[in-house]
Amino acid sequence: MTEVKLSLQSIQNDKALWEEKGFVLPSYDIEKVRANTKENPAWVHFGGGNIFRAFPARIQDEILDEGLADTGVIIFETFGAEKLDYIFGANDNLSTAVTLKSDGTVDLRVVGAIAETVKATKSQDWARAEEIFAKESLKVVSFTITEKGYNIKGLDGDFTDQVKAEMKDKDLNVSNSMAIVAALLYHRFKNGAYPITMTSMDNCSHNGDKLKASVLDFANAWVENGIVEKEFVEYLEDETKVFFPLSMIDKITPVADESIGKILKEKGYSPVESPIMDGRPQPPSYVNAEETEYLVIEESKATSYPAWDKKGIIFTDRKTVDEVETMKVTTCLNPLHTALAVYGCLLGYDLISAEMKDEDLVKLIKGVGYTEGMPVVVDPGIINPKEFIDTVLNVRFPNPFLPDAPQRIATDTSQKVAVRYGKTLNAYKDTNPEAIKDLKFIPAVIAGWLRYLLAIDDEGKAFEPSPDPMLASLQEDLKDVKFKDNEGIDDSLLKIIGNEEIFGIDLVEIGLADKIIADFKEMNKEEGAVRKFLQSL
Repeated sequence: MTEVKLSLQSIQNDKALWEEKGFVLPSYDIEKVRANTKENPAWVHFGGGNIFRAFPARIQDEILDEGLADTGVIIFETFGAEKLDYIFGANDNLSTAVTLKSDGTVDLRVVGAIAETVKATKSQDWARAEEIFAKESLKVVSFTITEKGYNIKGLDGDFTDQVKAEMKDKDLNVSNSMAIVAALLYHRFKNGAYPITMTSMDNCSHNGDKLKASVLDFANAWVENGIVEKEFVEYLEDETKVFFPLSMIDKITPVADESIGKILKEKGYSPVESPIMDGRPQPPSYVNAEETEYLVIEESKATSYPAWDKKGIIFTDRKTVDEVETMKVTTCLNPLHTALAVYGCLLGYDLISAEMKDEDLVKLIKGVGYTEGMPVVVDPGIINPKEFIDTVLNVRFPNPFLPDAPQRIATDTSQKVAVRYGKTLNAYKDTNPEAIKDLKFIPAVIAGWLRYLLAIDDEGKAFEPSPDPMLASLQEDLKDVKFKDNEGIDDSLLKIIGNEEIFGIDLVEIGLADKIIADFKEMNKEEGAVRKFLQSL
């Protein structure tokens, strides 16, 4: 089989062969776009991970193909920046986006929009990073660095020692990601104070506010310590100069899967293997993701965005972005995901898609979403909630090509239930409290999570629960609860059920505690009791 190796030379010289093998290649002049991007950068992105490569970078590639843009994107990396050489540099900054369709087919696109990669640290490409941030042409800086990337405080709520030291460093010798962003914005302030839009695309609540707060924490500390001018803070707080929009992103993008690598190998594509850096595997040259995607962004008051709206990205007001996020995480997707996660672990599943062939589990999540979520759903107006759930249940979750596991989704459940279920319960409390007594699917999920915490599946076999910061303390609360023994366990269960901080509402006060305890006991009677309980619903 003739090999097609991901490189500029190959896609330019062997274009017909690539297309014969089913790959869509950039139709624009990649080298011309890259040269223009380096000279007149318009978009910088921090964190060139999977969702960025599969979604925003691919969108930019598509609008370049359609002549709606003449520049690409520059990737900045602040943590383990050397990985840029392995993931992008080794492949001429090309990336392959593999879209996994629910009908079992794949779309293959080589993305050429990544014009440059910059190791944005003081000891590496700092001069180039500053040069780019000083350019008037730069309009948008975006981020996919995960929620923890914005966190500059320890568990005690105080700034970490590293952050405190960098807040006092008169030479701005920074290494924290948020300090690096603040220092680069200060350089922009000193070199024209041009407007800029700082767009977090991370999947966390009020992402733009988190980004802004951390940047301002550094800026205010530097002002207080006499390191920078107070006008710098005024620049950051002026929304016509520096704007931190909210956004909601949604696209299931699992780690690169071996089955997809096999498909690519059969087409003669290389490299498929993950590059190794310091003994650790890095993401390979391709990224696989589902077809469905949503990105809703608050319209900027400072600068213009690329023509992403031509490819389905929605720009709207702040309130609507917030409502879209609320719809997704409290009703239409996340609560269903968590329900499948805890029950999937109890029933021995290792794929979400396989769970969607289980009639009992499908009835459970339909009950959580349609029956109990929809009556109090927040409707943002721009995305129909019922249509959103329809797509989740009929297209997204059943997709056999998405290697997403309930064990991954079950991670940090204690940190999620307050939003995924507590918000809905609070909505009932505020609008229709009498209906709470009739709820059965949401209480069943909470009871299922308590049963999951015993770390014994429905066959009576031990399993390892997913990581959770509260796992040890929760299991300590349940230390006297034994499998197949329901005597005298109510008080132990109430230690968790009565914890308003976990659920975001007092489950005892609203009258759900007895139902949850009864459900738990049904599932704890014997082997096979979880399945029987689900069937009883």
